[in-house]
Amino acid sequence: MKSILKTSLFLILFPAFIHAEEIKEKYMDTCLRIISEALSDSTAYERLAYICDSFGPRLSGSTNLEDAISWIMKEMRKDGIENVKGERVKVPTWIRGDESISILKPYKRGLTMLGLGGSVATPKAGIVAELMVVNDFEDLERRSDEVKGKIVLFNAPFVTYGETVRYRYSGASKAAKHGAVASLVRSIGDWSMDTPHTGVMAYDNNYKKIPHAALTMEDAMMLGRMHDRGQKVTLKMKMDGRMAGDRWSKNVLGEIVGSTYPDEIVVVGAHIDSWDVGHGAHDDAGGCVAAWEALRLLNRLGLKPKRTIRCVLWTNEENGGRGNKAYRDMHMDELNKHVLAIESDAGVFAPEGFGFTGSQEAKKIAEEIHELMITIKANNLTDGGRAPDIGILNDEGVPVMSLKVNNSKYFWYHHTPADTFDKVDFEEFNKCVAAMTIMSFVVADLDEPLPR
Repeated sequence: MKSILKTSLFLILFPAFIHAEEIKEKYMDTCLRIISEALSDSTAYERLAYICDSFGPRLSGSTNLEDAISWIMKEMRKDGIENVKGERVKVPTWIRGDESISILKPYKRGLTMLGLGGSVATPKAGIVAELMVVNDFEDLERRSDEVKGKIVLFNAPFVTYGETVRYRYSGASKAAKHGAVASLVRSIGDWSMDTPHTGVMAYDNNYKKIPHAALTMEDAMMLGRMHDRGQKVTLKMKMDGRMAGDRWSKNVLGEIVGSTYPDEIVVVGAHIDSWDVGHGAHDDAGGCVAAWEALRLLNRLGLKPKRTIRCVLWTNEENGGRGNKAYRDMHMDELNKHVLAIESDAGVFAPEGFGFTGSQEAKKIAEEIHELMITIKANNLTDGGRAPDIGILNDEGVPVMSLKVNNSKYFWYHHTPADTFDKVDFEEFNKCVAAMTIMSFVVADLDEPLPR
C-alpha cells in the first residue's frame, strides 16, 4: 500500500518526468534506427558533393542556382517524396564583374579583396585615393574632419558575427556621410588564410552610394599597422559590381503527408542560394541536403508520421530574404496549422542540439525529445531558435528551432572561396541528418501538437 501511495504521489508531483519517460519509451528504438541508418548511408553526402561540384556557387539570379533547384526537384520526385513543387519568387540580381585593389604608395602590391553584395561600381578608371583606417564607427565620428576624399577602412576585429557584421552592412553610408570616396572592411571572421569574406551590404539613401569591399584579415591588419605608424598609404580600387533587374527563382517544397493530421505541418529546411564564391557547402547546401534527407530517410525506413513534414528550401536568403517572405505570404492561410519550423543555417559540423523559441510548455517537450539524441551528443537544448528564414514564421506565432552545431570553424569558411565540399566531414554531416530527422519526425508524430 505504501509503495502504491508513493508512486501516485510521484505521478502527481512529477508529471513532466512521466511524459519524458513516455516519449523515450515510445520513440527510442525508432530514433536508434534513424541514427544507425543515417550514419551508415552515403546518399546524402554524395548528393551534397554533387551539388557543390556540379553547380558551384548559387547566387540569386544565377543560372547555377536555377539548375541546382531543377536537379533537386527531379531527384526528390525519384525519392518518392510527395507534392514536390517550386513556388516562384522574384529575386534581386547582383553581378560582381571584375574587381581589384592594390597599394600604389609607399610601394606597389596587390591586395586580396571581395566586393560586398549590392555595392556600386567604381568609375571605369577606378578610384585612387589615400587610405584612412578607423577601428569602429565611434572612431570614424571622432575623426570625421579627416575623411573627405579618402578610402576608409573599418579595421574592426571579429567579436561576434551579430556585432561585427554592422561594418559590412552599413559601413559604406557611414563613411560616405563624411565624404569618403570608397570604403573597406576587415573580413568578418575569426581566422583566415588570405581568404576574404563577402556578404550583403546596404545603402542609406540619404548619402551618396560609394563602392564597398572586404579585405582579407591579413591585409586589413597590415594596413592598420602602417596607418598607426603614420605611413601614408595610397590605394587604387576598381570594381564592376552592379544590380541587374529582378529575376525569377523558386522555393522548393516536398512532403511526407501525415497519416492522421495531414493539415498540420512541421517544416524542416534551409536556404539553397549561396554567395558567388566557393560552393556554399556549409552555407547552406549542407543544411538543404540534411533537410531533404530527413524525408528520404523516413520513407526508406517506412516511418509515416501523424502530421505532414514539409521540406522547404528557401531561395534568396543571402541578399534579400525574398524566399522566406514569399513562403509566408503564399501559406498565410495555413500558418495557424504550422506546428514547428526547423532550420539549419550554421554549417553541418558536429551537432550539439537545437535552439528553441516558443512557449514554455513546448520547450519542455523539446527537452524530452532531445534526450533521444544523446547517443550522437545532440541533446543540448538552448534558447534562441530563430534563424534567417524561419524568424518570419515565428513572427506569426509558429514555434521555431535552429540546429546548433560546433561552429568553431564556421567563420573560417563563411562567405569565402573556401566554403567547399572538402570541408564537410562525413560523420558530422550525417549526425546533422539524424538530428534533423529525429526532431522533425517525433514532433510530427506526437499525439498532440506542440502547444503555442
